[in-house]
Amino acid sequence: MTLPLRERLAAPGPSETLDPQDWDEIRAQGHRMLDDMIDYVATIRGRPVWRPIPDEVRARFRAELPRQACDLDEVYREFADFIAPYATGNVHPGFMGWVHGGGTAVGMLAEMLAAGLNANLGGRDHVPIEVERQIVEWTRAMFGLPVGASGIFVTGTSMANLMAVLVARTAALGQTVRQHGVGGDGALLTAYTSTAAHGCVAKAMDLAGFGTDALRSIGVDRSHRVDVAALRAQIACDREAGLKPFLVVGSAGTVDIGATDDLQALSALCREQKLWFHVDGAYGALGVLSPALAPRLAGLENADSIALDFHKWGQVPYDAGFLIVRDGERHRAAFSAPAAYLRRETRGLAAGSPWPCDLGPDLSRGFRALKTWFTLKTYGTEKLGAMIERTCALAGYLQARILAEPRLELLAPVQLNIVCFRYRAADADSNTLNGEIVSDIQESGISAPSTTMLGGRLAIRAAIVNHRTDVVDIDALVAAVLEFGARRSSGGLTPGEPSPPLTM
Repeated sequence: MTLPLRERLAAPGPSETLDPQDWDEIRAQGHRMLDDMIDYVATIRGRPVWRPIPDEVRARFRAELPRQACDLDEVYREFADFIAPYATGNVHPGFMGWVHGGGTAVGMLAEMLAAGLNANLGGRDHVPIEVERQIVEWTRAMFGLPVGASGIFVTGTSMANLMAVLVARTAALGQTVRQHGVGGDGALLTAYTSTAAHGCVAKAMDLAGFGTDALRSIGVDRSHRVDVAALRAQIACDREAGLKPFLVVGSAGTVDIGATDDLQALSALCREQKLWFHVDGAYGALGVLSPALAPRLAGLENADSIALDFHKWGQVPYDAGFLIVRDGERHRAAFSAPAAYLRRETRGLAAGSPWPCDLGPDLSRGFRALKTWFTLKTYGTEKLGAMIERTCALAGYLQARILAEPRLELLAPVQLNIVCFRYRAADADSNTLNGEIVSDIQESGISAPSTTMLGGRLAIRAAIVNHRTDVVDIDALVAAVLEFGARRSSGGLTPGEPSPPLTM
Protein backbone atom coordinates (compact mmCIF):
# COMPACT_ATOMS: atom_id res chain seq x y z
CA MET A 1 0.00 0.00 0.00
CA THR A 2 1.40 3.39 -0.96
CA LEU A 3 1.93 5.75 1.97
CA PRO A 4 0.54 9.31 1.81
CA LEU A 5 3.11 11.89 0.71
CA ARG A 6 3.59 13.40 4.17
CA GLU A 7 4.20 9.99 5.74
CA ARG A 8 6.64 9.02 3.00
CA LEU A 9 8.60 12.23 3.53
CA ALA A 10 8.65 11.65 7.29
CA ALA A 11 9.48 7.95 7.09
CA PRO A 12 12.75 6.83 8.76
CA GLY A 13 15.66 6.39 6.44
CA PRO A 14 18.82 8.11 5.16
CA SER A 15 18.43 11.88 5.36
CA GLU A 16 18.01 13.66 2.06
CA THR A 17 19.42 16.92 3.42
CA LEU A 18 22.94 17.91 2.44
CA ASP A 19 23.82 18.73 6.05
CA PRO A 20 26.34 16.35 7.64
CA GLN A 21 25.11 13.37 9.62
CA ASP A 22 27.81 14.08 12.20
CA TRP A 23 28.42 17.76 12.91
CA ASP A 24 31.39 17.00 15.17
CA GLU A 25 33.08 15.16 12.33
CA ILE A 26 32.73 18.02 9.87
CA ARG A 27 33.77 20.48 12.57
CA ALA A 28 37.02 18.57 13.02
CA GLN A 29 37.53 18.38 9.25
CA GLY A 30 36.84 22.10 8.96
CA HIS A 31 39.45 22.88 11.60
CA ARG A 32 41.99 20.79 9.68
CA MET A 33 41.21 22.65 6.47
CA LEU A 34 41.46 26.04 8.16
CA ASP A 35 44.75 25.14 9.87
CA ASP A 36 46.16 23.87 6.57
CA MET A 37 45.22 27.05 4.70
CA ILE A 38 46.68 29.27 7.42
CA ASP A 39 49.87 27.18 7.23
CA TYR A 40 49.76 27.49 3.44
CA VAL A 41 49.90 31.28 3.67
CA ALA A 42 52.25 31.44 6.67
CA THR A 43 54.85 29.21 4.99
CA ILE A 44 54.39 30.50 1.45
CA ARG A 45 58.08 31.43 1.04
CA GLY A 46 59.04 27.79 1.39
CA ARG A 47 57.34 26.87 -1.88
CA PRO A 48 57.86 27.84 -5.53
CA VAL A 49 55.98 30.90 -6.73
CA TRP A 50 54.46 28.81 -9.54
CA ARG A 51 55.05 25.36 -10.94
CA PRO A 52 54.05 23.82 -14.28
CA ILE A 53 51.10 21.42 -14.13
CA PRO A 54 52.20 17.81 -14.78
CA ASP A 55 50.22 15.99 -17.45
CA GLU A 56 48.95 13.43 -14.95
CA VAL A 57 47.62 16.16 -12.67
CA ARG A 58 45.87 17.94 -15.54
CA ALA A 59 44.34 14.60 -16.59
CA ARG A 60 42.65 14.25 -13.19
CA PHE A 61 40.46 17.21 -14.10
CA ARG A 62 39.16 15.56 -17.24
CA ALA A 63 37.21 12.98 -15.21
CA GLU A 64 33.54 12.18 -15.82
CA LEU A 65 30.70 13.78 -13.86
CA PRO A 66 30.59 12.24 -10.35
CA ARG A 67 27.40 10.28 -9.79
CA GLN A 68 27.97 8.85 -6.34
CA ALA A 69 28.81 10.51 -3.03
CA CYS A 70 32.41 10.67 -1.83
CA ASP A 71 33.86 11.28 1.63
CA LEU A 72 34.74 14.90 2.28
CA ASP A 73 38.15 13.82 3.56
CA GLU A 74 38.93 12.17 0.23
CA VAL A 75 37.79 15.22 -1.73
CA TYR A 76 39.91 17.47 0.48
CA ARG A 77 42.98 15.26 -0.03
CA GLU A 78 42.56 15.70 -3.77
CA PHE A 79 42.43 19.48 -3.27
CA ALA A 80 45.56 19.45 -1.08
CA ASP A 81 47.53 17.19 -3.43
CA PHE A 82 46.45 18.37 -6.87
CA ILE A 83 44.92 21.86 -6.66
CA ALA A 84 46.71 23.91 -4.00
CA PRO A 85 50.24 23.15 -5.27
CA TYR A 86 49.41 24.40 -8.77
CA ALA A 87 47.64 27.71 -8.07
CA THR A 88 48.42 31.01 -9.80
CA GLY A 89 50.99 31.95 -7.17
CA ASN A 90 49.90 35.50 -6.40
CA VAL A 91 49.86 34.75 -2.66
CA HIS A 92 53.66 34.36 -2.92
CA PRO A 93 55.84 37.47 -2.43
CA GLY A 94 57.78 36.57 -5.57
CA PHE A 95 54.73 36.96 -7.78
CA MET A 96 55.22 40.15 -9.81
CA GLY A 97 53.79 39.20 -13.16
CA TRP A 98 50.40 40.84 -13.24
CA VAL A 99 48.58 43.29 -11.00
CA HIS A 100 47.27 40.71 -8.53
CA GLY A 101 46.87 41.37 -4.83
CA GLY A 102 48.23 38.85 -2.35
CA GLY A 103 45.14 38.54 -0.16
CA THR A 104 45.28 38.26 3.64
CA ALA A 105 44.41 35.74 6.31
CA VAL A 106 41.79 38.21 7.54
CA GLY A 107 40.13 38.29 4.13
CA MET A 108 40.23 34.50 3.92
CA LEU A 109 38.42 34.16 7.24
CA ALA A 110 35.86 36.77 6.19
CA GLU A 111 35.19 34.83 2.99
CA MET A 112 34.46 31.77 5.08
CA LEU A 113 31.99 33.75 7.20
CA ALA A 114 30.30 35.12 4.09
CA ALA A 115 29.95 31.59 2.69
CA GLY A 116 28.33 30.48 5.94
CA LEU A 117 25.74 33.26 5.75
CA ASN A 118 25.19 32.51 2.05
CA ALA A 119 23.52 35.89 1.62
CA ASN A 120 22.20 37.02 -1.76
CA LEU A 121 22.92 40.74 -2.06
CA GLY A 122 20.64 41.34 -5.02
CA GLY A 123 18.10 42.97 -2.74
CA ARG A 124 15.71 42.82 0.19
CA ASP A 125 16.20 44.17 3.71
CA HIS A 126 19.10 42.53 5.55
CA VAL A 127 22.31 43.73 7.15
CA PRO A 128 24.72 42.33 4.51
CA ILE A 129 23.34 44.98 2.15
CA GLU A 130 23.94 47.62 4.83
CA VAL A 131 27.57 46.44 4.94
CA GLU A 132 27.85 47.04 1.19
CA ARG A 133 26.26 50.46 1.60
CA GLN A 134 28.84 51.20 4.29
CA ILE A 135 31.64 50.41 1.83
CA VAL A 136 29.97 52.72 -0.70
CA GLU A 137 30.07 55.55 1.83
CA TRP A 138 33.67 54.84 2.77
CA THR A 139 34.68 54.75 -0.90
CA ARG A 140 32.80 57.98 -1.55
CA ALA A 141 34.75 59.60 1.31
CA MET A 142 38.04 58.17 0.03
CA PHE A 143 37.62 59.84 -3.34
CA GLY A 144 35.94 63.03 -2.16
CA LEU A 145 32.71 62.43 -4.08
CA PRO A 146 29.49 64.17 -2.98
CA VAL A 147 26.68 62.77 -0.86
CA GLY A 148 24.32 60.94 -3.19
CA ALA A 149 27.04 59.02 -5.00
CA SER A 150 26.18 55.34 -5.45
CA GLY A 151 28.35 52.27 -5.71
CA ILE A 152 28.22 48.52 -6.18
CA PHE A 153 30.53 45.51 -5.96
CA VAL A 154 31.18 43.61 -9.19
CA THR A 155 33.62 40.93 -10.30
CA GLY A 156 36.33 43.36 -11.34
CA THR A 157 37.18 46.57 -13.15
CA SER A 158 36.46 45.05 -16.57
CA MET A 159 32.81 44.73 -15.53
CA ALA A 160 32.88 48.10 -13.74
CA ASN A 161 34.18 49.83 -16.89
CA LEU A 162 31.41 48.24 -18.97
CA MET A 163 28.80 49.40 -16.48
CA ALA A 164 30.27 52.92 -16.50
CA VAL A 165 29.95 53.03 -20.30
CA LEU A 166 26.30 51.98 -19.94
CA VAL A 167 25.63 54.70 -17.36
CA ALA A 168 27.29 57.28 -19.63
CA ARG A 169 25.24 55.97 -22.57
CA THR A 170 21.98 56.43 -20.66
CA ALA A 171 23.06 59.89 -19.50
CA ALA A 172 23.77 60.88 -23.10
CA LEU A 173 20.69 59.35 -24.80
CA GLY A 174 18.12 59.16 -22.01
CA GLN A 175 16.43 56.06 -20.62
CA THR A 176 14.71 55.32 -23.93
CA VAL A 177 18.02 53.88 -25.14
CA ARG A 178 17.23 50.89 -22.93
CA GLN A 179 14.14 50.17 -25.03
CA HIS A 180 15.20 51.31 -28.48
CA GLY A 181 18.94 50.62 -28.52
CA VAL A 182 21.77 52.83 -29.73
CA GLY A 183 20.55 53.42 -33.28
CA GLY A 184 19.97 56.93 -34.59
CA ASP A 185 21.75 59.46 -32.41
CA GLY A 186 23.48 56.62 -30.56
CA ALA A 187 25.31 55.63 -33.71
CA LEU A 188 27.01 59.04 -33.68
CA LEU A 189 28.37 58.81 -30.13
CA THR A 190 32.13 58.67 -29.72
CA ALA A 191 34.31 57.95 -26.70
CA TYR A 192 37.98 58.67 -25.98
CA THR A 193 40.82 57.05 -24.09
CA SER A 194 44.58 56.68 -24.47
CA THR A 195 46.57 54.11 -26.40
CA ALA A 196 47.85 52.93 -23.01
CA ALA A 197 44.36 52.19 -21.66
CA HIS A 198 43.38 48.65 -20.72
CA GLY A 199 41.82 46.56 -23.49
CA CYS A 200 38.62 46.13 -21.48
CA VAL A 201 37.67 49.73 -22.36
CA ALA A 202 37.40 48.80 -26.04
CA LYS A 203 35.55 45.62 -25.08
CA ALA A 204 33.11 47.71 -23.05
CA MET A 205 32.34 49.84 -26.12
CA ASP A 206 31.78 46.65 -28.08
CA LEU A 207 29.45 45.12 -25.49
CA ALA A 208 27.55 48.38 -25.02
CA GLY A 209 26.57 48.29 -28.69
CA PHE A 210 28.75 51.13 -29.98
CA GLY A 211 31.47 49.02 -31.57
CA THR A 212 35.18 49.57 -31.04
CA ASP A 213 35.35 52.00 -33.96
CA ALA A 214 33.46 54.49 -31.79
CA LEU A 215 36.40 54.57 -29.37
CA ARG A 216 39.19 57.00 -30.23
CA SER A 217 42.61 55.95 -28.92
CA ILE A 218 44.65 59.09 -28.28
CA GLY A 219 48.43 59.09 -28.20
CA VAL A 220 50.46 59.42 -25.04
CA ASP A 221 53.46 61.48 -23.94
CA ARG A 222 56.86 60.19 -22.80
CA SER A 223 55.34 59.33 -19.42
CA HIS A 224 52.56 57.30 -21.11
CA ARG A 225 49.89 59.82 -20.09
CA VAL A 226 47.19 60.77 -22.58
CA ASP A 227 48.04 63.79 -24.73
CA VAL A 228 45.32 66.21 -23.62
CA ALA A 229 45.95 68.65 -26.50
CA ALA A 230 45.58 65.82 -29.02
CA LEU A 231 42.41 64.71 -27.24
CA ARG A 232 40.93 68.18 -27.48
CA ALA A 233 41.78 68.35 -31.18
CA GLN A 234 40.16 64.95 -31.86
CA ILE A 235 36.99 65.97 -30.05
CA ALA A 236 36.78 69.14 -32.15
CA CYS A 237 37.40 67.17 -35.33
CA ASP A 238 34.66 64.67 -34.48
CA ARG A 239 32.16 67.41 -33.66
CA GLU A 240 32.90 69.08 -36.97
CA ALA A 241 32.26 65.75 -38.70
CA GLY A 242 28.80 65.58 -37.13
CA LEU A 243 29.68 63.02 -34.46
CA LYS A 244 28.67 63.34 -30.80
CA PRO A 245 31.46 62.94 -28.24
CA PHE A 246 30.03 61.71 -24.93
CA LEU A 247 32.69 59.95 -22.85
CA VAL A 248 36.35 60.24 -21.85
CA VAL A 249 38.05 57.38 -19.99
CA GLY A 250 41.13 58.38 -18.04
CA SER A 251 43.59 55.94 -16.47
CA ALA A 252 44.89 55.89 -12.91
CA GLY A 253 47.65 53.30 -13.12
CA THR A 254 47.92 51.96 -16.66
CA VAL A 255 48.34 48.24 -17.15
CA ASP A 256 51.69 48.45 -18.93
CA ILE A 257 53.84 50.79 -16.79
CA GLY A 258 51.52 52.21 -14.13
CA ALA A 259 51.10 55.68 -15.60
CA THR A 260 48.38 58.07 -14.41
CA ASP A 261 46.77 60.53 -16.79
CA ASP A 262 46.51 64.22 -15.88
CA LEU A 263 43.13 63.78 -14.23
CA GLN A 264 42.75 67.46 -13.42
CA ALA A 265 43.22 68.45 -17.05
CA LEU A 266 40.87 65.70 -18.21
CA SER A 267 38.15 66.65 -15.73
CA ALA A 268 38.40 70.31 -16.75
CA LEU A 269 38.13 69.36 -20.43
CA CYS A 270 35.12 67.14 -19.76
CA ARG A 271 33.31 69.88 -17.84
CA GLU A 272 33.99 72.34 -20.64
CA GLN A 273 32.87 69.92 -23.35
CA LYS A 274 30.00 68.44 -21.29
CA LEU A 275 31.37 64.91 -21.51
CA TRP A 276 31.09 62.06 -19.02
CA PHE A 277 34.43 61.63 -17.24
CA HIS A 278 35.16 58.07 -16.19
CA VAL A 279 38.39 56.89 -14.54
CA ASP A 280 39.71 53.35 -14.85
CA GLY A 281 41.48 53.13 -11.50
CA ALA A 282 41.69 49.34 -11.36
CA TYR A 283 44.52 49.44 -8.86
CA GLY A 284 45.90 52.98 -8.99
CA ALA A 285 42.81 54.71 -7.60
CA LEU A 286 43.56 53.28 -4.15
CA GLY A 287 46.75 55.35 -4.19
CA VAL A 288 44.58 58.04 -2.55
CA LEU A 289 45.19 56.15 0.71
CA SER A 290 48.88 57.13 0.59
CA PRO A 291 49.64 60.79 1.43
CA ALA A 292 52.68 60.57 -0.85
CA LEU A 293 50.73 59.26 -3.85
CA ALA A 294 47.39 61.03 -3.44
CA PRO A 295 48.59 64.31 -5.07
CA ARG A 296 49.23 62.39 -8.30
CA LEU A 297 45.51 61.55 -8.40
CA ALA A 298 44.32 65.14 -8.14
CA GLY A 299 41.20 65.49 -10.27
CA LEU A 300 39.89 62.04 -9.38
CA GLU A 301 37.35 63.74 -7.12
CA ASN A 302 35.81 65.34 -10.22
CA ALA A 303 35.12 62.03 -11.97
CA ASP A 304 31.56 61.10 -12.91
CA SER A 305 32.42 57.46 -12.26
CA ILE A 306 35.39 55.45 -11.02
CA ALA A 307 36.15 51.75 -11.46
CA LEU A 308 38.56 49.97 -9.11
CA ASP A 309 39.51 46.62 -7.61
CA PHE A 310 39.83 46.12 -3.88
CA HIS A 311 41.47 42.79 -4.73
CA LYS A 312 44.57 44.51 -6.12
CA TRP A 313 46.29 47.14 -3.96
CA GLY A 314 43.55 46.70 -1.34
CA GLN A 315 44.68 43.05 -0.81
CA VAL A 316 41.10 41.78 -0.50
CA PRO A 317 40.83 38.14 -1.74
CA TYR A 318 39.42 37.71 -5.24
CA ASP A 319 37.06 38.96 -6.38
CA ALA A 320 36.11 42.44 -5.21
CA GLY A 321 35.71 44.89 -8.09
CA PHE A 322 33.80 48.13 -7.53
CA LEU A 323 32.04 50.90 -9.45
CA ILE A 324 31.18 54.23 -7.86
CA VAL A 325 29.08 56.83 -9.68
CA ARG A 326 28.92 60.50 -8.74
CA ASP A 327 25.19 60.88 -9.46
CA GLY A 328 23.27 58.00 -7.92
CA GLU A 329 20.10 58.85 -9.82
CA ARG A 330 21.86 58.52 -13.16
CA HIS A 331 23.36 55.25 -11.98
CA ARG A 332 19.92 53.84 -11.14
CA ALA A 333 18.45 55.13 -14.39
CA ALA A 334 20.86 52.90 -16.32
CA PHE A 335 19.98 49.62 -14.57
CA SER A 336 16.78 49.77 -12.54
CA ALA A 337 14.20 47.36 -13.94
CA PRO A 338 11.09 46.94 -11.74
CA ALA A 339 9.35 43.56 -11.94
CA ALA A 340 6.38 42.02 -10.12
CA TYR A 341 8.55 39.35 -8.50
CA LEU A 342 10.86 42.09 -7.22
CA ARG A 343 8.06 44.13 -5.66
CA ARG A 344 9.35 46.53 -2.99
CA GLU A 345 7.51 46.96 0.30
CA THR A 346 7.75 49.46 3.14
CA ARG A 347 8.07 46.72 5.76
CA GLY A 348 9.13 43.09 6.00
CA LEU A 349 11.95 41.37 4.10
CA ALA A 350 10.97 43.03 0.80
CA ALA A 351 11.68 46.51 2.20
CA GLY A 352 14.99 48.37 1.98
CA SER A 353 14.61 49.90 -1.48
CA PRO A 354 16.58 50.81 -3.54
CA TRP A 355 18.20 47.40 -3.89
CA PRO A 356 21.66 46.69 -5.32
CA CYS A 357 20.06 45.04 -8.36
CA ASP A 358 18.91 48.57 -9.31
CA LEU A 359 22.56 49.52 -9.81
CA GLY A 360 23.85 46.74 -12.03
CA PRO A 361 22.96 43.72 -14.18
CA ASP A 362 23.13 41.07 -11.44
CA LEU A 363 20.24 39.91 -9.30
CA SER A 364 22.18 37.05 -7.71
CA ARG A 365 25.17 38.61 -5.96
CA GLY A 366 27.60 37.27 -3.36
CA PHE A 367 28.64 39.00 -0.15
CA ARG A 368 31.89 40.50 -1.53
CA ALA A 369 31.47 43.46 0.78
CA LEU A 370 32.19 41.43 3.93
CA LYS A 371 35.84 40.63 3.14
CA THR A 372 36.34 44.25 2.09
CA TRP A 373 34.68 45.48 5.30
CA PHE A 374 36.89 43.17 7.39
CA THR A 375 40.00 44.36 5.54
CA LEU A 376 39.25 48.07 5.99
CA LYS A 377 38.14 47.65 9.59
CA THR A 378 41.07 45.41 10.60
CA TYR A 379 43.93 47.27 8.97
CA GLY A 380 42.61 50.81 8.58
CA THR A 381 43.34 53.09 5.65
CA GLU A 382 46.58 54.43 7.17
CA LYS A 383 48.20 50.98 7.25
CA LEU A 384 46.88 50.09 3.81
CA GLY A 385 48.20 53.40 2.47
CA ALA A 386 51.62 52.72 3.98
CA MET A 387 51.66 49.27 2.36
CA ILE A 388 50.76 50.78 -1.02
CA GLU A 389 53.52 53.35 -0.63
CA ARG A 390 56.02 50.61 0.21
CA THR A 391 55.28 48.67 -2.98
CA CYS A 392 56.19 51.82 -4.89
CA ALA A 393 59.40 52.16 -2.86
CA LEU A 394 60.31 48.58 -3.77
CA ALA A 395 59.73 49.45 -7.43
CA GLY A 396 62.17 52.33 -6.93
CA TYR A 397 64.68 49.90 -5.45
CA LEU A 398 64.31 47.59 -8.46
CA GLN A 399 64.82 50.56 -10.77
CA ALA A 400 68.04 51.45 -8.93
CA ARG A 401 69.28 47.85 -9.27
CA ILE A 402 68.57 47.94 -13.01
CA LEU A 403 70.30 51.28 -13.55
CA ALA A 404 73.36 50.03 -11.67
CA GLU A 405 73.66 46.86 -13.76
CA PRO A 406 75.14 47.29 -17.28
CA ARG A 407 73.52 44.06 -18.48
CA LEU A 408 70.03 45.43 -17.78
CA GLU A 409 68.10 48.25 -19.46
CA LEU A 410 65.18 50.24 -18.05
CA LEU A 411 62.50 50.60 -20.75
CA ALA A 412 60.05 53.05 -19.14
CA PRO A 413 59.99 55.54 -16.28
CA VAL A 414 58.87 53.98 -13.00
CA GLN A 415 55.83 55.96 -11.89
CA LEU A 416 54.12 53.76 -9.33
CA ASN A 417 54.82 50.09 -8.69
CA ILE A 418 55.47 48.65 -12.16
CA VAL A 419 58.99 48.27 -13.57
CA CYS A 420 59.64 47.41 -17.23
CA PHE A 421 63.17 46.42 -18.21
CA ARG A 422 65.11 43.92 -20.28
CA TYR A 423 68.30 41.95 -20.47
CA ARG A 424 70.71 43.56 -22.94
CA ALA A 425 71.83 41.28 -25.73
CA ALA A 426 73.75 41.62 -28.95
CA ASP A 427 71.39 39.06 -30.45
CA ALA A 428 69.19 40.70 -33.07
CA ASP A 429 66.19 38.82 -31.71
CA SER A 430 66.45 40.11 -28.17
CA ASN A 431 62.64 40.03 -27.85
CA THR A 432 62.72 36.24 -28.08
CA LEU A 433 65.63 36.12 -25.65
CA ASN A 434 63.83 38.18 -23.00
CA GLY A 435 60.65 36.17 -23.47
CA GLU A 436 62.62 32.97 -22.85
CA ILE A 437 64.17 34.50 -19.73
CA VAL A 438 60.74 35.23 -18.30
CA SER A 439 59.55 31.66 -18.99
CA ASP A 440 62.73 30.29 -17.41
CA ILE A 441 62.18 32.34 -14.26
CA GLN A 442 58.53 31.34 -13.99
CA GLU A 443 59.35 27.65 -14.42
CA SER A 444 62.15 27.89 -11.86
CA GLY A 445 59.65 28.91 -9.18
CA ILE A 446 61.96 31.70 -8.01
CA SER A 447 59.79 34.56 -9.21
CA ALA A 448 56.95 35.28 -11.62
CA PRO A 449 57.39 38.40 -13.77
CA SER A 450 55.42 38.84 -16.98
CA THR A 451 56.02 40.61 -20.29
CA THR A 452 54.65 43.56 -22.21
CA MET A 453 55.54 45.34 -25.44
CA LEU A 454 56.86 48.91 -25.33
CA GLY A 455 57.73 50.54 -28.63
CA GLY A 456 58.10 47.17 -30.33
CA ARG A 457 60.47 45.87 -27.66
CA LEU A 458 59.52 43.06 -25.32
CA ALA A 459 59.91 44.10 -21.71
CA ILE A 460 60.26 42.04 -18.56
CA ARG A 461 57.48 43.50 -16.43
CA ALA A 462 57.51 43.40 -12.64
CA ALA A 463 54.31 44.58 -10.99
CA ILE A 464 54.91 44.84 -7.25
CA VAL A 465 51.46 44.59 -5.69
CA ASN A 466 51.73 41.91 -3.01
CA HIS A 467 52.09 43.29 0.52
CA ARG A 468 54.46 40.38 1.33
CA THR A 469 57.05 41.31 -1.31
CA ASP A 470 60.36 42.44 0.20
CA VAL A 471 63.85 43.50 -0.85
CA VAL A 472 65.02 39.86 -0.91
CA ASP A 473 62.37 39.09 -3.54
CA ILE A 474 63.56 41.95 -5.72
CA ASP A 475 67.15 40.76 -5.39
CA ALA A 476 66.10 37.21 -6.28
CA LEU A 477 64.35 38.45 -9.43
CA VAL A 478 67.39 40.46 -10.57
CA ALA A 479 69.74 37.54 -9.89
CA ALA A 480 67.50 35.18 -11.85
CA VAL A 481 67.27 37.55 -14.84
CA LEU A 482 71.07 37.88 -14.94
CA GLU A 483 71.71 34.15 -14.59
CA PHE A 484 69.12 32.98 -17.13
CA GLY A 485 70.10 35.85 -19.43
CA ALA A 486 73.72 34.72 -19.36
CA ARG A 487 72.70 31.13 -20.09
CA ARG A 488 70.51 32.15 -23.01
CA SER A 489 73.09 34.58 -24.42
CA SER A 490 75.79 31.93 -24.42
CA GLY A 491 73.96 30.08 -27.20
CA GLY A 492 73.78 26.83 -25.31
CA LEU A 493 69.98 26.79 -25.32
CA THR A 494 67.58 26.99 -28.25
CA PRO A 495 64.33 28.96 -28.04
CA GLY A 496 61.65 26.88 -26.35
CA GLU A 497 64.18 24.60 -24.64
CA PRO A 498 63.76 24.67 -20.85
CA SER A 499 66.74 25.86 -18.86
CA PRO A 500 68.13 23.66 -16.08
CA PRO A 501 67.09 24.83 -12.60
CA LEU A 502 69.17 27.40 -10.77
CA THR A 503 70.87 26.84 -7.47
CA MET A 504 70.28 30.10 -5.68
